[in-house]
Amino acid sequence: MLIVGVSTMSKRISDTKGHNQMTLQAVKATSPTVFSLSRDLAQPEVVLPDGLLFNTRQQMDGLDLLGALPDETIPAAFFDPQYRGVLDYLSYGNEGVSRGSARASLVQMTDIIPDFISEMARVLLPSGHLFLWIDKYHLMAGFREWLDGEPLEVVDMVTWSKDRMGMGYRTRRFAEYLVVLQKLPTRAKGVWKVHNIPDIWVERVPRSKGVHPKPVGLQSALIKAVTNEGDIVVDPAAGSFSVMDACLDSGRLFLGCDLNG
Repeated sequence: MLIVGVSTMSKRISDTKGHNQMTLQAVKATSPTVFSLSRDLAQPEVVLPDGLLFNTRQQMDGLDLLGALPDETIPAAFFDPQYRGVLDYLSYGNEGVSRGSARASLVQMTDIIPDFISEMARVLLPSGHLFLWIDKYHLMAGFREWLDGEPLEVVDMVTWSKDRMGMGYRTRRFAEYLVVLQKLPTRAKGVWKVHNIPDIWVERVPRSKGVHPKPVGLQSALIKAVTNEGDIVVDPAAGSFSVMDACLDSGRLFLGCDLNG
């Protein structure tokens, strides 16, 4: 049984380069009353159940991992479910051939996405954040029904430019989308402490990282924005475990798993 205490507060603001630069002075000048450089939201003491490990590629059902965690103890979580929206409804798929075969073999999660979101809403601290990767179809068609009855509000979105062309029946996909959800009460001041993250983020990820690799740099920047050093970040459908890499890069504790390990 492992106990994690209240984390210490970090006052260091990371800089992103190239397309991802924005000066903190310019942001503060725009609206000086909204922003803060520190967090007054501290993670409480967490007793980690036996069998769960930090900073480890664990192979298990994500709902089992979430079910073992206590209520309102986690400041941030990421969720990247395996969607069927684009492949089933827009006929973009190349399943069964070349690079589409790996995607086709993954367990589909569409029917259980609300269950995951409900459990993550339960374990998040009040004003904690859930970063939800979402595909093009569900972004257009709507995903609000997944949030019905949950104390979560959409507060922002980041478009990730992958710097390479993807598939598409009409337009070719060049980006993916990360919806930022916050558990009630929603607020930025005293919770979100990094203000140089652009809402269009350019980062190329090697294809060798997995079937659905995600940008470690972007996820690291968001983790630094909404957690303190030593805090726990949860990812119950970790895939290529890019969130774990982001946590290790930023001095946070990763707790996550994937069915494929």
